[in-house]
Amino acid sequence: MNSKDALSQQSVDPARDSEATLANSDAGKKSYARPNYTLTRTMEGHQGGVVSVKFSPDGKWLASASADTTAKLWDPHTGELLRTFSGHSKGLSDVSWDPSSRYIATASDDYTLRIWNAHTGQSLHTLAGHTHHVFCCAFSPNGNLLVSGSFDETIRIWDVANGTCIKEIPAHSDPVTSVDFNRDGTLIASSSYEGLCRIWDTANGACLKTIIAPQFPPISLVRFTPNGKFLLTATLDSQLKLWDFNACESRKVYEGHQNSKHCCFATFCTVDEKGRWIVCGSEDHSIYLWGLNHKQVVQRIEGRPDASSRGNGHFAAVLGVSCHPSKKMIASGALADDCSIKIWEDAGVSQP
Repeated sequence: MNSKDALSQQSVDPARDSEATLANSDAGKKSYARPNYTLTRTMEGHQGGVVSVKFSPDGKWLASASADTTAKLWDPHTGELLRTFSGHSKGLSDVSWDPSSRYIATASDDYTLRIWNAHTGQSLHTLAGHTHHVFCCAFSPNGNLLVSGSFDETIRIWDVANGTCIKEIPAHSDPVTSVDFNRDGTLIASSSYEGLCRIWDTANGACLKTIIAPQFPPISLVRFTPNGKFLLTATLDSQLKLWDFNACESRKVYEGHQNSKHCCFATFCTVDEKGRWIVCGSEDHSIYLWGLNHKQVVQRIEGRPDASSRGNGHFAAVLGVSCHPSKKMIASGALADDCSIKIWEDAGVSQP
């Protein structure tokens, strides 16, 4: 079991409400246009919990990372398993694509990262230096850098071409749970179980901002919005928050899912003409979509209590979610005993 499995304890502007609204004459309240994602295929092959799924930037492929020590490459349009990446000695916690869709990086509990040629399966570099589980990783927008976060409380910046560490930053006083570059690669965001999120200057490693979540709940994820102006955080009190990181102020709170012990991914869907969504997995085995601006749950893709229950949703906690870059398609991955990856597509008719 890997650390992500086991732990307990394009432009988006929130000021511009782009979601269509309809008058609800019965309640005197607004109702909102809603997506209608339904299951189109289920992919099976991992022997351990699926902790991270990511569409390639060109939308052709899907990568998955698992507690079974492997990553896999899938055709999300057919469900075909194309390749398995083996080489790590312990479970994985994250997978990331470079912007060219040619390479992936994997983060593992074996204290290393690996960079792979996604199309041949060749391991190009093993990145060693962290002294504890490597929990998260992200490529820079131009693909020349990789940032990683670890239980050793540091983040490291790596040169992708030669696999060397060019900067080690003592970032937090608890495990680092998430890292992300902004849209031009000049900033890195990191989050930690200490309840802090920090913004770093990529060039010199200087800390530019520290965001403190009220009551210091562990922060399990941080993501820049696609326009780079805001940050989305997930905390282990079942909340997502949108931050104005320049002002260090929370602007919006998204609730309804269950998230108290695992690091559930959250992401943005910006390709739907009905609105812009935040998508997040949940420990109740479901997937939740919120309107980015109005904060209301617009769809719950319902999970199942167990494999024998009716329905086609996941029957374990959903950690990994990813939105296709150009299609109304969501990928999700679940922990053991499910271990499956599911592809959901918008049926084209809004939910009532």
